[in-house]
Amino acid sequence: MGEERVKMRKQLGLLEGVAIILGIIFGSGIFISPKEVIEKTGSVWGALSVWAVCGILATLGALSYAELGTTLAQSGGDYHYINEAYGELPAFLYLWDANLVFVPSTNAIMALTFANNILEPIFPNCPIDPMCRKLIAAATICFLAFINAYDVKFTTRVQNVFMFTKISALFVIIIAGIMWIARGGVEYFEDGWAGTKTSVSDWSIAFYSGIFSYSGWNYLNFMTEELKDPFVNLPRAIYLSLPLVTAIYLLANVSYLAVLGPIGVRATEAIAVDFAVSALGFLKWAMPTLVAIAVVGGLSVHIMASSRMCFAGARNGHMPELLAHINVKCMSPLPSLVFHMVMSVIMLIPDNLTSLITYCTVVESFFTTLSCSAVLWLRYKKPQLPRPIKVQLWMPTVFVTVCTVLLVVPILSEPVAVGAGATMTLAGVPVYYALVWSKPKSVGAISVKITHAFQKLFLTAVEEAED
Repeated sequence: MGEERVKMRKQLGLLEGVAIILGIIFGSGIFISPKEVIEKTGSVWGALSVWAVCGILATLGALSYAELGTTLAQSGGDYHYINEAYGELPAFLYLWDANLVFVPSTNAIMALTFANNILEPIFPNCPIDPMCRKLIAAATICFLAFINAYDVKFTTRVQNVFMFTKISALFVIIIAGIMWIARGGVEYFEDGWAGTKTSVSDWSIAFYSGIFSYSGWNYLNFMTEELKDPFVNLPRAIYLSLPLVTAIYLLANVSYLAVLGPIGVRATEAIAVDFAVSALGFLKWAMPTLVAIAVVGGLSVHIMASSRMCFAGARNGHMPELLAHINVKCMSPLPSLVFHMVMSVIMLIPDNLTSLITYCTVVESFFTTLSCSAVLWLRYKKPQLPRPIKVQLWMPTVFVTVCTVLLVVPILSEPVAVGAGATMTLAGVPVYYALVWSKPKSVGAISVKITHAFQKLFLTAVEEAED
């Protein structure tokens, strides 16, 4: 028997694809964002309309990505599409922001959320030392990076379990809410538009919070090359996942509002736990555990998928060569996983990530909009490309138009955050020209030495090309 080719294996089927999309979307957003949405809209029906519109918008974006993922069938997701449509500099700036800011900061936020959900039931009514939370979050990130590096197949099987657990937790909330309404708990919906705010700025923030909860629908595209029959399984996973997510999110928020009411949702810091206390009786103890499992499952998928984006960028010469290497035993992108692990742990150091989250959301939304617009640009620029799936042009047009409008509002309402995001992004321009475009020999020599040293440490090799 010949030696196995050094290449990541195609071992993800339709179920694993659905688990990856749901695993990231059903992360922490649905347990955090309802408070922000009701605060900024001011009314029950206003909040529910935001959740419905965000679900429709996410579905339109995901359908557009189905065309991109089957037309440009390589791993890397947004990075690959931006590179193909708009060139190397915008693609590098996406990598710059993703790898240094919004991927590790998202990992840090999810890990801290997981730590909170496992510590609070153990130490009720007791203040938790922030250092304790950070240590548990760091250990969680390191452990998940390890299992992602060690065995991709095992990780995807675990993701399947996490997916069903998350859906079960949300179904418990939905069923309890339906029973509450059936017993007459409809008072909060009778005058549900009362208190609706008219501020464009507030509504734009509400939409951002809702869209944040749906974010992750594009992450399966990061792993296209590891999908079995990607031309079939990628679009099918998207078609199955997004309508299911929209329905579950809408019904879960109906349940939250029916039981807790708008005042209760605004006041809570742990909405699923407070809901369980009010509606689930003796089962209330299970909710923190289910939320913790949902969050850690989302974090695991995020670590796995984002490492492929880093790997794809390094393979194209936009990141250090070492990050394009694969462990020869496990066939996983070990250097990229370790890099993101280190960056994520560093992001745990600051005590307050709020400002970072704000401008990360704006920057990430900008690149998602740019990536989706590649559908329109490539239809014009490269009409000859074979497109196994061809969406109607109104879908990406509506998505890009709405997201562009939502990007304009923060410029007026949050100029400091937008300015910080723009500054961080533009800081990558001189780095691109100094290290990527010019390819200085001195830097290349140092990179080769570092690559050889870490090759021995990580037992990695560059991916072998197809015959």
